[in-house]
Amino acid sequence: MTGARGSVAEVLTRLTALSQELAGAFRPVTIVEIVARTLTEQLAPGRLSVMLLDIDTNRLRVTYHNGPRPAATDEPLLQLALRRGPLVFPDRVAARAAELDVKVDKPAPSSWLGVPIVAVSRPIGAVAMEGDTRTPLDDAALMFTRAVLAQAGIALENARLVELLSSGKREWEQTVDAFNEAICYVDPQGAVRRANRMFAELIKLPVTALTGRPWLTLLPPAWVDPVARLLTPEGSATPVEVRAGERPLLVTAIPAGEPGAAVLLFEDQSEKRRLQEQLVQSEKMSAIGQLIAGVAHDLNNPLASVVGFSDLLGEAPDVPPRLAEPLAVIRQEAERASAIVRNLLSFARRQEGERQLQSIRPILESTHQLLKNQLLAARIELTLTFEPGLPEVEVHANQVKQVFVNIINNAAQAIASTRAREGGGRIEIATKCEPDGLSVNISDNGPGIPEAVAQRVFEPFFSTKSEGEGTGLGLSISLGIVKEHGGNITVDPGGAGSGRGATFSVELPTGVRAALSPLPRGAESEPAPPERQEHLRVLVVDDEPHILHYMQATLESWGHEVVLAQDGSQALKRALMQPFDLIICDLRMPRLGGREMFHTLARMHPTVADRIIFATGDTVRGDTLQFLEELGRPFLQKPFKLDALRRVLAGVEKAARPTG
Repeated sequence: MTGARGSVAEVLTRLTALSQELAGAFRPVTIVEIVARTLTEQLAPGRLSVMLLDIDTNRLRVTYHNGPRPAATDEPLLQLALRRGPLVFPDRVAARAAELDVKVDKPAPSSWLGVPIVAVSRPIGAVAMEGDTRTPLDDAALMFTRAVLAQAGIALENARLVELLSSGKREWEQTVDAFNEAICYVDPQGAVRRANRMFAELIKLPVTALTGRPWLTLLPPAWVDPVARLLTPEGSATPVEVRAGERPLLVTAIPAGEPGAAVLLFEDQSEKRRLQEQLVQSEKMSAIGQLIAGVAHDLNNPLASVVGFSDLLGEAPDVPPRLAEPLAVIRQEAERASAIVRNLLSFARRQEGERQLQSIRPILESTHQLLKNQLLAARIELTLTFEPGLPEVEVHANQVKQVFVNIINNAAQAIASTRAREGGGRIEIATKCEPDGLSVNISDNGPGIPEAVAQRVFEPFFSTKSEGEGTGLGLSISLGIVKEHGGNITVDPGGAGSGRGATFSVELPTGVRAALSPLPRGAESEPAPPERQEHLRVLVVDDEPHILHYMQATLESWGHEVVLAQDGSQALKRALMQPFDLIICDLRMPRLGGREMFHTLARMHPTVADRIIFATGDTVRGDTLQFLEELGRPFLQKPFKLDALRRVLAGVEKAARPTG
């Protein structure tokens, strides 16, 4: 064989060895190196360049060359070989190229060879070689090169397919591993073909140990029967539930392409159940709020009479001394009942007041002073420590003080519930700076809180106290107040051998306002003015006879003229026919309510409508709140004391009475 070293047998041996070597090569770079080494050893070219097609750019790219510079991928001779097929010029390269109307760079090589690399009937690369005078490239070299590149084309195509397969496998693994659900593909024989990372973590085995194993041997025994039923044609339509410890898992079988094959999908239901429980709890709270709205209204009406009459009798100079103590008890118990209703209202609605940017220190110090005597009597020492540089917080002082009072009282009761301690009990309040505000940590040396109880301490109406000692609303109201200030309350239960009591942490941010606008101020929030001397003509509208009786007795004892109406229709007629300086009107009444009466008066006689002051025990309902907010005027919240009624009367400007 001219131009190719060795006999025909040696050349065949070389090609056979090449075939075996290429059969084990699956990387294009390795294949190119094998091809270049084979051509160099057999043909000894002066310059050799191997080029492959770049799939992204669809252009040839030199991947191997042995000379000082690689062949140009756009040189005319190479482009001619790619168009016409394998090409060799054993001598007179420039002259032969000129015959084909192809220009060759000078100085021209003594011989030149170019062969495309073909796979699946399409060129995927090329080889260009230059010979010298000692070993010219001829037809024999061309045949050998073609034989080599025929095998190289097959090897490169196989390498591409292997890469596609490997890439597809990686993409599948990356895709299914990104799912939060555990996925397992089971073949018709019940063997696992593929599974994702979540499935491997679920059954606590490495992913590499899953393929080919029967699914029966991988799943916990308790799962086998339900999953087996799921894999039957009759049971595949209905998912089954299994448990992994405390986690509920919903298992679904999705039929695959082959008969009997399926994809098992294991979905963790923990978060879904938690959200469902939160939704149920939210619906419960909404129902409780609606219940409280009705209960508060129904309670506030009789309480208004009790509080009002007890106030009236308490101010009367002719009450016998022997009735002073029973009357004081009536007033005290009425105020206690009123406080319970107010707590219910505080729980059922968001309450917002005027907030101010202020230091937490005076709030805590005033809370300490408020509870000082009570704590001393219980032999409980309370200490306050303040970290330097505490930021100011934008809070409603009285509301936040209520939070601290609730927590401190609970701590004191927890300490008192245990046996007497040497040196008494101890409550420590420490404030700390936080990145976006401050925290107030209230710790005690009581028995701590059991873990099961600690998880429920903020639930409304949950209480571990004896019947009659608490409503179970204190901490839930406190949490609501702090949440509306943009903060949070957390609890460290302590106890259980820790040697310490519970710690409540109140976190308050700086400068955060709640979203709701403040409720119009009730008349009771104003400072008490001196009693007015003018006599007013007052229309009192209420469907409760006892409230009408109490209001009439009270106002007439103060020297005012009182007219009564039992519903809005009756009041509307009287308000249009007679002049009044003030109309005190209930909101919820049969036939015609106070709101409807107000709107009618506003259309027919606006100046009369401006004299209405509403009295209601139903400020929990959203529509009531919206109505009072739109008016932006003071109101009487049942049950109200006489001081609140005096403030309303003092704020009334005597209107000119219309004639006729």
